[in-house]
Amino acid sequence: MKKTRATAIPDDVESLKQQLLEMQTLLQKSQRESLHHQQESERVQKESAHHQREAKRFQQLYNHALEQWQLALRKRFAASSEGHPGQGELFNEVEECLTPSAEEVAADETITYTRKKSRRPSLAAELPREDVVHDIADADKVCDDCGHDLHQMGEEVSEKLEFIPATVKVIRHIRPKYSCRCCEQQATRTTIKIAPAPASLLPKSIATPTLLSQIITAKYQFGLPLYRQAALFKSFGIELHRQTMSRWLLKVSTQLTPLYQRMHALMLERPALWSDDTSVKVIDVDKVQCTMWVYGCGGDKPAESLNNMPSPPNIVLYDYQDGRGGIHPNTFLAGYHGLLHVDGYAGYHGTDAMLAGCWAHARRKFIEAKAVQPKGKIGRADQALNLIQKLYGIEKPIRQLSIEDKRAARQAQSAPIMEQLKAWLDKALHQVPPKNAIGKAIGYTLNQWDKLQVYLEHGAAAIDNNRAERAIKPFVIGRKNWLFSNSRSGAQASAMLYSLIETAKANDVPPGVYLTALFEQLPHLIDGESVDHLLPWAIRL
Repeated sequence: MKKTRATAIPDDVESLKQQLLEMQTLLQKSQRESLHHQQESERVQKESAHHQREAKRFQQLYNHALEQWQLALRKRFAASSEGHPGQGELFNEVEECLTPSAEEVAADETITYTRKKSRRPSLAAELPREDVVHDIADADKVCDDCGHDLHQMGEEVSEKLEFIPATVKVIRHIRPKYSCRCCEQQATRTTIKIAPAPASLLPKSIATPTLLSQIITAKYQFGLPLYRQAALFKSFGIELHRQTMSRWLLKVSTQLTPLYQRMHALMLERPALWSDDTSVKVIDVDKVQCTMWVYGCGGDKPAESLNNMPSPPNIVLYDYQDGRGGIHPNTFLAGYHGLLHVDGYAGYHGTDAMLAGCWAHARRKFIEAKAVQPKGKIGRADQALNLIQKLYGIEKPIRQLSIEDKRAARQAQSAPIMEQLKAWLDKALHQVPPKNAIGKAIGYTLNQWDKLQVYLEHGAAAIDNNRAERAIKPFVIGRKNWLFSNSRSGAQASAMLYSLIETAKANDVPPGVYLTALFEQLPHLIDGESVDHLLPWAIRL
């Protein structure tokens, strides 16, 4: 085997040194090039990672902006209903396995549809009726074939509604004056006798109980501003200025203070209350945001009596304040230690009440997250909504049970679902970005979790605070018409009058009828006398 000739090595030292220097230079160059390539590769990797992070960040910003845009469109144009039709029980895998397939039930499939019927206006039986008979002529009441007289075999009746515009009249209160003619001629002093003036809520004004009731209900129940009412009265030939009506409302509200205070005291005796707030603009107050608070107890209608015991009355009270600080509910609810249904506002934490959270607010967050999901896709929002709907489904059949039975039913049925939902929320929290819609929904629910499970331990509590939102809604609708209050006293008068109207409605008493009776009876109230008989649920109409 032939050996390969080795590289020639110089014999002299200088040549050897030169060769070593050249080899060292080549090695250093190679190392520098390798290091340069390595640094360049690292730079490229860093730039690539930076670009990926930036792309991810911009993608998150895009998704967030897209969600906000979709939610804004939904809020403005979509239906406001928060009902969740459900996508099946996503967590009941066993039940799904037991469900027969489409092929197995194809032979028994029945197609149904719902026909939409037109709704005719209903006319109450107690409305007065006037009969107008449309009969044929007497000459036509003969048979055309045999000439015998015809007999009435029946009749056809159709009803039409006649509208009679409101009528106004002037009531003249005449008080004859009597004096002694003899004293007029001979005595230095003449006695004049006259009947006392009838008691009136607003003496020396043209306002009657019916007129005041009409003005108040038109504004605070039906949202008709005073300037529009002035135009309406003008069409009846009455010059009634907006400023005059405004002064009347201010004077009336001051006389209603004892009723408001009594309802406030009765409300604080109840085991469970609810509260909400909304903004209101007041011209004379130098603050950006003033607030109208609402507090109450009970439901929209009188509850059914249990064990032959009369149900307690429903009370709704409005409270105007110049700001939205926590000091306002703390002052209004001073000394109250019962349950208080609230939203997530931290201002309620200063009260002595036990705060109960609102599942409707938590559900609303997931409904918003569902709205921005791709169409036809089932996501995390659907999973949460199905569990929340189970909690609401349990509440319907136990609505009329006693407090103890409600608590027992919730502990047996709702508590396991709450545990399942809590485990799901804890797991999903680390799987979604915190700033997108589903992340915000999960974060909000976990932050409110302690308050959201209060209703499990208290049968007097409700699952949500929707009653408070329904109570504040009449004020919000009215605000869209009259826009603002001129002064603090005007806003406080509105709070007083809204309280009486909404409390009357909550106790199934027509507000107009109640206010008329109240304004007729209130002037006869003796100083120091109790006002309990004038409250909406107790007044004699």
